[in-house]
Amino acid sequence: MGTNRVALVTGGGKQRGGFGVARALGKAGYAIVLHFRSSVSEAADSVRLLGQEGITAEAMQADLSDEGQTENLVGRLIDRHGRIDALVTCASRWGRHALAETDAGLFLEQFRANTLTTALACLSVGRRMVAQPEGGVIVTVGDWALRRPYPDYLAYHTSKGAVAAFTRALAVELGRQNPRVRVNMVEPGPVMLPPDMPEDEKQEAIGATLVRKEGNPDDVGKAVLALVENSFITGGSRPVDGGRSIWAGGL
Repeated sequence: MGTNRVALVTGGGKQRGGFGVARALGKAGYAIVLHFRSSVSEAADSVRLLGQEGITAEAMQADLSDEGQTENLVGRLIDRHGRIDALVTCASRWGRHALAETDAGLFLEQFRANTLTTALACLSVGRRMVAQPEGGVIVTVGDWALRRPYPDYLAYHTSKGAVAAFTRALAVELGRQNPRVRVNMVEPGPVMLPPDMPEDEKQEAIGATLVRKEGNPDDVGKAVLALVENSFITGGSRPVDGGRSIWAGGL
């Protein structure tokens, strides 16, 4: 049985936001379990890169939209480490769809990829944390645009809005059972913009921040770590968006 604090980062296999979260928690002393669904080689690379920084890490596969696979993943983690101290739900799907293309199928797809995966992972881990005397911390991942939605992402925004409501409600449910279990959310902004994004759109997104720059995965990781370490914050959310959500001049 491991003695280190243990963190599960979903969607952490690729070197994107989840990787920054894993690095921040790993440097803070957590043993890291990186979840991946299909990115086998990327997850192996991430484990190797974290190891080069002296971070204990391993990768585990599961389809988190499947309740059985999710429970199996968390069970394997507990069997191996004997505990789980932090969960960060970075697994998600983001895609542009015009209003005319938005239908029931798209809503279900986005709900399954963003809301259901978050809920099932949080429920499975949360039940374990409640049973632990030391409790634990869950951090979900929302989006800055929940505050000021931009066009062509209606189904995506709806699925992430459900994550925000779920986060607050789960904080109540778990905290009532064990006051040492806390649940919060981060709301990333322009952090690692898609590589295929047109340059004019990229510059527009950067120009819409107050800090006039693109964020990076480490910015998200630092925000997550702050929520994990502050024992007096639960049911809250922290934007990591360079001020984009509050600036009236931003697009």
